[in-house]
Formats: sequence, C-alpha cells, structure tokens
Amino acid sequence: MKAMILKGVSSFSENSAPLVPTELPEPVAGEGEILIAVCACGVCHTELDEIEGRTPPPAFPVILGHQVVGKVAARGNKAERFQPGDRVGVGWIHWVCGVCAACRTGNENLCERFCATGRDAPGGYAEFMTVPEAFAYPIPAVFSDTEAAPLLCAGAIGYRSLRLANLQDGQNLGLTGFGVSAHLVLKMVRHRDPQVKIFVFARSERERAFAHDLGAAWTGATEEAPPEKLHAIIDTTPAWKPVLEALKHLAPGGRLVINAIRKEERDKTELLNLDYPVHLWLEKEIKSVANVARQDIREFLELAAAIPLLPEVEEYSLADANRALAELKAGKIRGAKVLRMAPCTLSFSSPSTGGIRKSTQIISH
Repeated sequence: MKAMILKGVSSFSENSAPLVPTELPEPVAGEGEILIAVCACGVCHTELDEIEGRTPPPAFPVILGHQVVGKVAARGNKAERFQPGDRVGVGWIHWVCGVCAACRTGNENLCERFCATGRDAPGGYAEFMTVPEAFAYPIPAVFSDTEAAPLLCAGAIGYRSLRLANLQDGQNLGLTGFGVSAHLVLKMVRHRDPQVKIFVFARSERERAFAHDLGAAWTGATEEAPPEKLHAIIDTTPAWKPVLEALKHLAPGGRLVINAIRKEERDKTELLNLDYPVHLWLEKEIKSVANVARQDIREFLELAAAIPLLPEVEEYSLADANRALAELKAGKIRGAKVLRMAPCTLSFSSPSTGGIRKSTQIISH
C-alpha cells in the first residue's frame, strides 16, 4: 500500500518534506480489529506537533493521521460490529485500557495508557489502516467522505471544548484562532443558540473575513479588545500570547478553554507578562482540553448530521500531504484540509434545510 511516513522529528518549513512516500505491506486486522480502506484523512495541527517534536510518537517510522474515513475491507477474529463495505470513521482515540481510575469514572480521555491514532498506532496517511472495532464509528450518510473527516477530531474536540466552556443562553463567546475546529464551533453555536454573540480573534485578515462570512458578531486581531466582555473564550492556537490576551477580555467569573495538545515554545516568555489583577482576578478560570472520549465523537456526529454541520474543505492528494501541512503551518487556512484517496461514496444525501454544502476545492498536482 502507499503511505506517507514520518521517519523522525524534523524542523518544518514551507519547502521541506518531512513525510516520505513509501510502499508498505497492507496491514492485517487482529482480534477485535477491522481493516479499513482509507478514503479520506483530515490534516490536523497535531501532526505538526508530532513532526516538530512537541508531542513526538514513541517510535519511528510512523504513519500520521487521526481524522479517518474509510470502508471496512476485512474483519479480524471476534470483530462483528461492522460488515465489510460499511463506511466508518476513526478519531484521535485509538484505544484505552478500560480499567484505570479515569476509565472507570467515565473519563477515558484521561486514560493512563491512552493510545492515539497516528501517534501511538499507525494512522490514516495511508491506503489502509487497522483499528479496534470499538473505536470506529458509523458515518452518517449526509456527509461526503471529505466532509466527515474533520468532524472526527476538529469537530469532536470543538464540541468537547464548547461543553467545557459552560456557556449559558445568550452569553458572549470568544474564539481565539479560526482554523478548522473554531469554524465548526461557530457554526454549531449559531445553530443551537442564534442569540449568542461570537467574537473571533485571528491573526490574519483572511481568517477574520472567513469568520465574518460565517456570522461572527465581531472580528479582530489577537491584540484587539472586543466591544464587550466575554463569558467564555475557546483558544485553538498553538501560541501563548493569545492566552494572555484572551484572559484580559473575560468577564468576571469567565472561563478560558484551551483547546491545544501542546503550545509552541517560541513565545513562552509572554507568560512572564502574566498580571494577576489584569488576567486572573475576579474568579476567572482556565480549563484545558485533553483528548476526546468516544462519547464526544458519537454525540457530535449525531448533532452534526441533524444540523447538518458541513465543514468547508480543501482536498489534497495523499502525495501532497507535505504541502497541505506546510500551508497549515503558514496559516493558509479556510476550513479543513483533507487528504483524498479513493472515494468511499460517489453520492450522498442532500442536506436538509439549514445546511449549505460548499463546493470543495481540489488541490493536487
């Protein structure tokens, strides 16, 4: 099978190519596993964290990718949940132990032995992959393959972030950074509570214009002050500076939810500017988001299908994975970047009233 593999931690620039095209044997489904013929795989900032060593895989080489949509190609012994040909998805959560204190109390995202797709186990930057069947999800027919892929991580983690934000009816929500996850959160909130005003902080004019097009009440640069205080802010950036800026804009008792697996070191000195009265006083809270649980993905897919919540997508070929990642690092973002392999479906259900399917931009050489 064709795969793009990462052989080791690498500095990443627009002209570098840390992922190497490789021919590998097709994997075999083990007991309780399914073999998936990959149709699409979303490109996530976490892949940059893996490549650049902020959350390095435990061993190399490794196949990245944890927003996977594909067809069941084969089943291992005792795998009975899906039938060959079923369309399924795989997210960041690849396996948990089920017996540690976190798992026993319903917090499997905090499992002591949490195994991540595309980091601890081979992911979807390949034509085939395997996964325990308990960690695969049916994909609603309303979504095309490339629309469904970013929902499995960016969408699900955005859903978890919004839940942790504890936003009440009519309160103001801020979004710092406006990539895949944030644009899905904005669409979700606009559907669930049109009275909520959403304020978007983004470094580029392109991102701010995109947020405005999707219905943001206000957009501004990271350092700008919004016209109103915010009851909750979700930060999806890889940097530290937006954290301090966001804390300034919280209302008393407000909560900042940090949706990032790692923060980059380059502006860590910003934390030296932390000022207790300005940033933390008046019972402001900071909450981090750690991974996702299976329940997050199941609930979000159900909600996204009911809306329907359709991400804007740019498609790339598997061979163009390095270019997609380089553009992501450079901030050339409008919606989700997705690697497209063979299609699982040639047609899909039309969205109901309220859903708008955008034309997909195909970017490949």
